[in-house]
Amino acid sequence: METYDALLASIAPAAGTGRTIFDPATGEAVGDAPIHDLDHLENAVAAAVAAQPAWAALGHEARSAALLKAANAVERSAEELAQLLSREQGKPLNGPNARFEVGACVAWLRATAGLPLEPETLVDDGETRAELHYRPIGVVGAIGPWNWPMMITVWQLAPALRMGNAVVVKPSEYTPLSVLALVKVINEELPEGLLAVVSGDRNVGARLAEHPAVGKVMFTGSTTTGKAIIRSSADTVKRLTLELGGNDAGIVLPDADPQAIAQDIFWGAFINTGQTCAALKRLYVHEDIYDAVCDELTNVAKAMPMGNGLDENNVLGPLQNQAQYDVVANLVEAAKASGARILLGGNPDTDQPGYFYPTTLVADIDNGNPLVAEEQFGPALPIIRYSTIDEAVEKANGLDVGLGASVWSPDLQAARDVAARLQAGTVWINRHGAVDPRIPFGGAKQSGYGVEFGVEGLKALGVPQVING
Repeated sequence: METYDALLASIAPAAGTGRTIFDPATGEAVGDAPIHDLDHLENAVAAAVAAQPAWAALGHEARSAALLKAANAVERSAEELAQLLSREQGKPLNGPNARFEVGACVAWLRATAGLPLEPETLVDDGETRAELHYRPIGVVGAIGPWNWPMMITVWQLAPALRMGNAVVVKPSEYTPLSVLALVKVINEELPEGLLAVVSGDRNVGARLAEHPAVGKVMFTGSTTTGKAIIRSSADTVKRLTLELGGNDAGIVLPDADPQAIAQDIFWGAFINTGQTCAALKRLYVHEDIYDAVCDELTNVAKAMPMGNGLDENNVLGPLQNQAQYDVVANLVEAAKASGARILLGGNPDTDQPGYFYPTTLVADIDNGNPLVAEEQFGPALPIIRYSTIDEAVEKANGLDVGLGASVWSPDLQAARDVAARLQAGTVWINRHGAVDPRIPFGGAKQSGYGVEFGVEGLKALGVPQVING
């Protein structure tokens, strides 16, 4: 285990050759990230190609043992990693934020190591015997986002490594330090060259997506970038797992208890200050309990402190970057201009440092308003009134994305009946956004394709091979 300063120094480039990363809460420098170019990428891919066969030959048991050791290494450096994550990404140490994220990295490494994956006997009738196996792909390119930079990187690299692949990671330009530090710690337990980070710009990401030696790309990010990756991957017929944009709907049925569900709805929407692909981003509430839900949500939101993530009292932080701040601010202003009712927030203090946008709840808003129809990816939740279940389902399904959704009711069967009508990769009942390393997760419509997590996620990092005879 290294101190925070030693860990940061271990990933720093030579003096004068890097790019300074700034704290989105204070504007202060966090550290310098290396500027990797296409030559760095080529070297990383070549090293991965060289290291992968021996890693594949170890078999599942030995690879799983290495992942467990990597999890222990991350756990030993957990506080230092969380401190760096809080400074670079902005999320507070406490709440479902920085320490939570590092803990999730540990949990996913261990869970992925423990997932069973045996050959499947497809036919064995005395005349024909056919078995289904999954072989390594080779080199996997992992392109990650800035909102959960460490956790999503582990979501990508853990199953890839478990299945016998090498991995080249390309982190977001906004949050490279977190990923560099995480991979540095994980690499303490892995063979040299097997796992690399290339901290470059969009040109590096584009080259990774089209590189002929890369057999699969995993990407979490915007639908626009996902479409570009699809195009870039076409000439080499790469396998893809894409977790793209979402604008998740939640439907509160008329028999729900507003007070009982308010806190869970709040965290479904405002986890990581709303900067989560599968956060609840538009809430449909039946007219009979609409005002009560608005009141209870407002009460919960008022009690959640926002500020510098290093302050142990805070559970909400800044937006990670100016561009995302502007998206949220513009959408809320459009809602205000349309006559929507601001229950809380909507009044940022532009004199304070950092990209802080206040926790904002917006009521009496039309379903076609940009704050509803576009993904805000920040701390602003529109609450839309509905009269019938058919109306709520139609509105929830009305967009071209479908990552997650939720239904809220004490009547589980009624909630499941509504859930079955929603066009989303996952529908949660009485919670939102709760992912589990044992349960496959992926999107519908333009929220991407392919799944992560669980045995199905492992299979997605392998090449199916049938042995017939």
